[in-house]
Amino acid sequence: MDEQGYCNLEVDVNGEETFMVDKSIITQYSSKLAKVFGKSSGSSGKLKVIFHDFPGGAEGFELMLRFCYNNGKGNISPSNLLLARCAAEYMEMNESVKNVCNLMDQTEKSLQGISYWSWSEILIALKQCRNLVVEDSCVMLEKCLDAIVGRLVLASEASPCPSTCSNDSSGIRFSCDSKSTESIKTSFTRSAWWFEDLLFLTPQMVVMLVKSMLSSKLDHHVISKFLLYYQKVKFANASTDEKCKIIEMVIDMHYELNQSSVSFKTLFGILRVTLCLNISKNCRNKLENMIGSQLDQVTLDNLLVPSPYGINYLYDVNLVLRFLKAFLRQGNGAVVAPIRMRKVANLIDLYIAEIAPDPCLRTSKFLALATALPDSARDSCDELYHAMDMYLEVHTQLSQDERIKICCGLNYEKLSPQACLHLSKNTKFPSKSAVQALISQQSKLKNLLNATTPISTPYNDSLCGSSGSAQKGKKEKSSEQVVLYAGNFDIPPDNEKLKAHLQGMQCRVMELEKICRKMQTQMAKMTKSKASSHSYGKSLPKLCS
Repeated sequence: MDEQGYCNLEVDVNGEETFMVDKSIITQYSSKLAKVFGKSSGSSGKLKVIFHDFPGGAEGFELMLRFCYNNGKGNISPSNLLLARCAAEYMEMNESVKNVCNLMDQTEKSLQGISYWSWSEILIALKQCRNLVVEDSCVMLEKCLDAIVGRLVLASEASPCPSTCSNDSSGIRFSCDSKSTESIKTSFTRSAWWFEDLLFLTPQMVVMLVKSMLSSKLDHHVISKFLLYYQKVKFANASTDEKCKIIEMVIDMHYELNQSSVSFKTLFGILRVTLCLNISKNCRNKLENMIGSQLDQVTLDNLLVPSPYGINYLYDVNLVLRFLKAFLRQGNGAVVAPIRMRKVANLIDLYIAEIAPDPCLRTSKFLALATALPDSARDSCDELYHAMDMYLEVHTQLSQDERIKICCGLNYEKLSPQACLHLSKNTKFPSKSAVQALISQQSKLKNLLNATTPISTPYNDSLCGSSGSAQKGKKEKSSEQVVLYAGNFDIPPDNEKLKAHLQGMQCRVMELEKICRKMQTQMAKMTKSKASSHSYGKSLPKLCS
């Protein structure tokens, strides 16, 4: 019988190509076709089979045919292993014929030798996994990725990458001599030799790769640098949707890393990329939480992120508020170290001062920032006061109630004497605020002065006025007046700085008393109730009533 007599089956593969084959040969190895045509090898005419989803298309079908026509022998290599595996799975070639291993078993045996493959052979197999979107490719994909990671681990052990790279930037900060610098640069160059080779991976494949790296305890600094390199290169020719998928993958994988290996500058670099992309809310929350956990290392320039489209604020205040929430709730409710809290308080005070002149900034947002941190976070409220002063200067249209609300965020006990004096003369602040500040400052200074031991002749050598004026002030009868000793203190002669400081405080507290009594008199005149007027000198006015 001539060759044409055996070609009794026409096969259309995915509309790509049509093959004429011998049905009796192919059904020996394919249980799938055997079920379709039964055991009979004879036929009165030609038959036709159409495949719409054959893995690997015409190339995969041709590879399977070679195996069948070569009596179950195939030249399986890393370049065609996945293709043969997927074709065998699709055609159900899992039964041995004439004591010859079926195609499924042969591909499995070849895959077991992956540890002996070269780097380039593994990459070839990975590229096949990328092109073939079939269920069976996942098994081989995992094994190929594990093989890749195994090679990287061995390489890192042979030439370890320094794990002391700085968190201050996505690159490396060198602070050693030139020889050490060159050594570190060379080490990092060696650790990144594989970055370019894996750029063909899809974002989903990178996720699997990184998870394998994490389980193998590969250096997290190196993983982070690879992710950033991948994102930068891939963005060059990616569409908007592709960019979203890539940056979401980068955020998700950074979230899995040890946060000490991810610098805040790296995170803010990622944040800037996301500003013009519509990424998922979940990914954005992860990024903001990572930044919030390192807020004590952030600088003012990092926080000055422009507001999103449609919001009139100059800077994105809501973003900073979310950073603060993430900072305060980190550690599953654990108390944040005081030194970290103070750093964040100083940073937020600088930020508030920067945004205070914004005429579009609402009072509620300003107050939310001012009161976001606990009172214990600040040792001094001077910077916050100056920011409030700027805000009130720009927002002249605010009502008295709104001004009082803003002042509720100020702790007068933590104002310096200079700031308190400035507030007492500041017409932009409510009168009650000025009185409250003066009284709290007066009480603080009185307690400090009472803690010192005066000499029996307290009015000698007064720096704040003559003894005559001091005697005159002593004769004044006022329930609000506090008697102050302005004489010499029993202080060792070698501590002149402390002596001068205390004497200066005496002068300031006397000036504060004068201003306070004057304002108390004015407030008393404004009081309509006689009972309130009678008790005003004994009852301090409350700022936030």
